Amino acid sequence: MTVIERVHTDMTTAMKAGEKQRVGALRLVLSELQKAAKEGADDELTVLRRERKRRLDAATQFRDGGRPELAEQEEAEATLIADYLPAELGDSELDAIIAAAISDTGATGPADMGQVMKAVMAAAGGRVDGKRASGRVREALAATT
Repeated sequence: MTVIERVHTDMTTAMKAGEKQRVGALRLVLSELQKAAKEGADDELTVLRRERKRRLDAATQFRDGGRPELAEQEEAEATLIADYLPAELGDSELDAIIAAAISDTGATGPADMGQVMKAVMAAAGGRVDGKRASGRVREALAATT
Protein backbone atom coordinates (compact mmCIF):
# COMPACT_ATOMS: atom_id res chain seq x y z
CA MET A 1 0.00 0.00 0.00
CA THR A 2 1.45 3.37 -1.01
CA VAL A 3 1.53 6.35 1.31
CA ILE A 4 -1.18 8.07 -0.72
CA GLU A 5 -3.47 5.05 -0.36
CA ARG A 6 -2.75 4.85 3.37
CA VAL A 7 -3.49 8.55 3.89
CA HIS A 8 -6.70 8.24 1.87
CA THR A 9 -7.84 5.22 3.91
CA ASP A 10 -7.02 6.98 7.18
CA MET A 11 -8.87 10.08 6.02
CA THR A 12 -11.97 8.03 5.24
CA THR A 13 -11.78 6.41 8.67
CA ALA A 14 -11.39 9.82 10.33
CA MET A 15 -14.40 11.14 8.40
CA LYS A 16 -16.55 8.27 9.60
CA ALA A 17 -15.35 8.85 13.17
CA GLY A 18 -16.13 12.59 12.95
CA GLU A 19 -12.54 13.73 13.62
CA LYS A 20 -12.67 17.08 11.83
CA GLN A 21 -9.15 18.28 12.66
CA ARG A 22 -7.59 14.98 11.61
CA VAL A 23 -9.57 14.99 8.36
CA GLY A 24 -8.43 18.54 7.60
CA ALA A 25 -4.78 17.71 8.18
CA LEU A 26 -4.98 14.52 6.14
CA ARG A 27 -6.67 16.37 3.28
CA LEU A 28 -3.83 18.86 3.11
CA VAL A 29 -1.22 16.10 3.17
CA LEU A 30 -3.09 14.07 0.55
CA SER A 31 -3.38 17.13 -1.67
CA GLU A 32 0.38 17.77 -1.48
CA LEU A 33 1.16 14.11 -2.15
CA GLN A 34 -1.15 14.00 -5.17
CA LYS A 35 0.26 17.27 -6.52
CA ALA A 36 3.82 15.95 -6.25
CA ALA A 37 2.83 12.67 -7.90
CA LYS A 38 1.16 14.55 -10.74
CA GLU A 39 4.21 16.76 -11.29
CA GLY A 40 6.56 13.80 -10.90
CA ALA A 41 8.88 16.02 -8.89
CA ASP A 42 9.30 14.62 -5.37
CA ASP A 43 8.93 11.22 -3.85
CA GLU A 44 6.37 10.69 -1.11
CA LEU A 45 8.85 10.76 1.77
CA THR A 46 10.27 14.09 0.63
CA VAL A 47 6.78 15.58 0.51
CA LEU A 48 5.94 14.25 3.97
CA ARG A 49 9.17 15.60 5.44
CA ARG A 50 8.60 19.00 3.84
CA GLU A 51 5.04 19.19 5.17
CA ARG A 52 6.14 18.10 8.65
CA LYS A 53 8.87 20.75 8.66
CA ARG A 54 6.37 23.42 7.58
CA ARG A 55 4.10 22.51 10.49
CA LEU A 56 6.96 22.63 12.99
CA ASP A 57 8.15 25.99 11.65
CA ALA A 58 4.61 27.37 11.85
CA ALA A 59 4.29 26.09 15.43
CA THR A 60 7.48 27.92 16.39
CA GLN A 61 6.21 31.13 14.82
CA PHE A 62 2.84 30.83 16.56
CA ARG A 63 4.56 30.29 19.91
CA ASP A 64 6.77 33.32 19.34
CA GLY A 65 3.67 35.30 18.40
CA GLY A 66 1.86 34.38 21.61
CA ARG A 67 -0.60 31.92 20.05
CA PRO A 68 0.04 28.63 21.89
CA GLU A 69 -3.29 27.09 20.87
CA LEU A 70 -2.42 27.41 17.17
CA ALA A 71 1.09 26.13 17.88
CA GLU A 72 -0.35 23.03 19.51
CA GLN A 73 -2.58 22.41 16.50
CA GLU A 74 0.39 22.67 14.13
CA GLU A 75 2.45 20.33 16.33
CA ALA A 76 -0.40 17.82 16.35
CA GLU A 77 -0.46 17.90 12.55
CA ALA A 78 3.34 17.44 12.45
CA THR A 79 2.98 14.39 14.70
CA LEU A 80 0.24 13.01 12.46
CA ILE A 81 2.49 13.41 9.41
CA ALA A 82 5.44 11.83 11.24
CA ASP A 83 3.38 8.65 11.63
CA TYR A 84 3.66 8.11 7.86
CA LEU A 85 7.44 8.53 7.81
CA PRO A 86 9.82 5.61 8.34
CA ALA A 87 11.58 5.40 11.69
CA GLU A 88 14.59 7.67 12.03
CA LEU A 89 18.04 6.12 12.19
CA GLY A 90 19.63 5.89 15.62
CA ASP A 91 22.87 7.71 16.39
CA SER A 92 24.99 4.57 16.18
CA GLU A 93 23.49 3.59 12.80
CA LEU A 94 23.98 7.11 11.48
CA ASP A 95 27.57 7.23 12.73
CA ALA A 96 28.30 3.92 10.98
CA ILE A 97 26.88 5.26 7.70
CA ILE A 98 28.92 8.45 8.08
CA ALA A 99 32.12 6.51 8.76
CA ALA A 100 31.53 4.33 5.70
CA ALA A 101 30.79 7.39 3.54
CA ILE A 102 33.97 9.12 4.71
CA SER A 103 36.10 6.09 3.88
CA ASP A 104 34.31 5.48 0.54
CA THR A 105 34.72 9.07 -0.62
CA GLY A 106 38.23 9.45 0.76
CA ALA A 107 37.22 12.61 2.58
CA THR A 108 39.99 14.26 4.56
CA GLY A 109 38.35 17.32 6.03
CA PRO A 110 35.46 19.80 6.06
CA ALA A 111 36.11 20.73 2.42
CA ASP A 112 34.76 17.30 1.41
CA MET A 113 31.45 17.73 3.24
CA GLY A 114 29.34 17.84 0.06
CA GLN A 115 30.58 14.48 -1.17
CA VAL A 116 30.10 12.85 2.22
CA MET A 117 26.60 14.30 2.69
CA LYS A 118 25.55 13.03 -0.73
CA ALA A 119 26.72 9.53 0.16
CA VAL A 120 25.17 9.63 3.64
CA MET A 121 21.77 10.80 2.44
CA ALA A 122 21.73 8.14 -0.29
CA ALA A 123 22.71 5.39 2.15
CA ALA A 124 20.21 6.54 4.79
CA GLY A 125 17.36 6.16 2.32
CA GLY A 126 15.36 9.06 3.68
CA ARG A 127 15.47 7.85 7.28
CA VAL A 128 17.45 10.79 8.64
CA ASP A 129 16.86 14.53 8.83
CA GLY A 130 19.34 16.45 6.68
CA LYS A 131 20.11 18.96 9.41
CA ARG A 132 20.91 16.22 11.91
CA ALA A 133 23.06 14.35 9.37
CA SER A 134 24.88 17.54 8.45
CA GLY A 135 25.83 18.23 12.06
CA ARG A 136 27.09 14.68 12.58
CA VAL A 137 29.09 14.74 9.31
CA ARG A 138 30.62 18.09 10.26
CA GLU A 139 31.72 16.65 13.63
CA ALA A 140 33.13 13.51 12.01
CA LEU A 141 35.05 15.46 9.39
CA ALA A 142 36.44 17.83 12.02
CA ALA A 143 37.70 14.81 13.95
CA THR A 144 39.52 13.43 10.89
CA THR A 145 41.75 16.47 10.49
